[in-house]
Amino acid sequence: MQQMNFTLLSNLFTGELIAPKYGTPLTLAVVALAIIGLAATNLGADLVLLGSLTILVASGAVSVPNAVHGFANEGLIAVAVLFIVAEGLEQTGAVGQLIQFVLGKPKTRLAALVRMIFPVAAMSSVMNNTPIVAVMLPVMDDWAKKARLSVSQLMLPLSYATILGGLCTVLGTSTTVVVNKLIETELNRQPVAAVVENADTESGGVIADVPSALNGVHSLGLFELAWVGFPCCVVGLAYILVTTKYLLPNRRPAMEQFDDPREYTVEMVVEAGSPLIGRAIDEAGLRHLPNMFLMEIERKGHILPAVSPREILAEGDRLVFVGVVESVVDLQKFAGLTPATNQVFKLDSPRSERCLIEAVVSHSCHMVGTSIREAQFRTRYNAVVIAVSRNGERISGKMGDIVLNSGDTLLLEASPNFADVQRNSRDFYLVSKVENSTPLRRERAWIAQIILVSLIVFVTIVGIDILPAAALAAAAMVCTGCVLPREARSCIDWGVLVTIGAGIGIGAAMAESGAGSFVAEQFISLGGGDRLMTLAIVYGVTMLFTNLITAKAAATLIFPVALATADKLNVSPMPFIVALMIAAAASFATPVGYQTNLMVQGPGGYRYGDYVRYGVPLSLLLWLVSVIVIPQVWNF
Repeated sequence: MQQMNFTLLSNLFTGELIAPKYGTPLTLAVVALAIIGLAATNLGADLVLLGSLTILVASGAVSVPNAVHGFANEGLIAVAVLFIVAEGLEQTGAVGQLIQFVLGKPKTRLAALVRMIFPVAAMSSVMNNTPIVAVMLPVMDDWAKKARLSVSQLMLPLSYATILGGLCTVLGTSTTVVVNKLIETELNRQPVAAVVENADTESGGVIADVPSALNGVHSLGLFELAWVGFPCCVVGLAYILVTTKYLLPNRRPAMEQFDDPREYTVEMVVEAGSPLIGRAIDEAGLRHLPNMFLMEIERKGHILPAVSPREILAEGDRLVFVGVVESVVDLQKFAGLTPATNQVFKLDSPRSERCLIEAVVSHSCHMVGTSIREAQFRTRYNAVVIAVSRNGERISGKMGDIVLNSGDTLLLEASPNFADVQRNSRDFYLVSKVENSTPLRRERAWIAQIILVSLIVFVTIVGIDILPAAALAAAAMVCTGCVLPREARSCIDWGVLVTIGAGIGIGAAMAESGAGSFVAEQFISLGGGDRLMTLAIVYGVTMLFTNLITAKAAATLIFPVALATADKLNVSPMPFIVALMIAAAASFATPVGYQTNLMVQGPGGYRYGDYVRYGVPLSLLLWLVSVIVIPQVWNF
């Protein structure tokens, strides 16, 4: 019995638990269930794909080494490291002001899209699109709030614009780099499987042998792909401008659907040397803050009520705002504005290491019935009261003079460990940290800018791979204090990484079980002897696979089949290879097809159906453009 159990366990880890003839149908069934699970349930993509991969491993459809290969993939690790780089740019405000200047203050949704998609597409043609989206996410969220636009009509166009721009050069996406490396390997007459192991691919499985006839095949130059990529980009951007209003919903992000509507009264002072001095209220961006309005200005002892948007700000002005906590966080990030109370400068820790915390005063708190100043709040708790909310009432007067009542909600500036220390205190009913409320480290913004420029130069000009370049940039962000170690650990979105790693493992199962080749060959056979029809089918099958099992998995699965098809038709493989490259990189119809689509899902509040409704027509449009253009540039 022990021997039999050992044999079963051994077979499990060597992929021999099920007969080979069951591998293909089982893998196809699991992939189909995964797609249904993503479309019909609210389960996270990481849970669905990881569960699917677990079934494939347990059944022996994929061996353990190939299944876990994706979690050591260079692309996945690069994404993780780039989260740290993006966090450094966000915490210092290094690119926020520059991008805000480029984006400006659009009056309409169409103007906002025009200002956003064209610069983003241009950047992504020479820079990997994942860090672009990572950097742009917080900026776009803040920009949408100030422009009073629906963020759900901006986030998915952001992802699509980076993908479209990436089609214009070989370096635009990691998928095009992978396919180009597959071409180089064939020219050197090395097994394709070796490239799959060594390149940034989505499949660790063994790929079928490819034909030896490589007549006319050559690796693509940096801008050669632009012959078809640029028309696709132009058509795609035009599609975004025309259809976004009709195909994307005005939906709130998932994290905002449970916002607490309680309001705070907050006083901010225009500090000496502030860039806001001499600017009008409207010009400074303080007029149309979401869920917050400027109630009055106190200037040299005089009150200016009903503030005009043309009022010019002066040094020492005390601005009184009324609004929700998320807007208070936005105020904290304005350059040149600080809390009006000077108590914040008397705390032990520097402001860049603090955050905002909400605490509800309990009936047993000793401060009830006394003013904040008399209670010596800062001395006792090493925290400063920024604002007080009381049953929706607006509490006037100086902060230190406010007499606290049981049930008052205090907005505090304190070190992050305040919440842990006071969570079980009898003085407060509830203590919670406000997310993303740490004041920006603007004094280190120039350092983060130098790091970002260096990263771009190393990758695009020097030619260093994205992973070592990003790792150096992340290390520099931490060492220079642009990112604190605890922030570097917490900023990584592990759900995205698990999704990518599990997707790579499923791609390996498709290759190892023969399911990928089986499905591809069945579809390609429909083309008969017509070259253009067969080219369209190669593109269509790749397009389908890239949206179901991720881009690089689709590229590595279809590549040998595309070469075999060209060999049987006795034509040049280049049109088929270029079609494969474009189709694999142009993933629009699902959130799991490409990581940038997944990154914007939560911030945009999107559902699976939004991707289908908005992305499928775009995919079909690029399919048509590619099939028309490719044969004109790369002859059969």
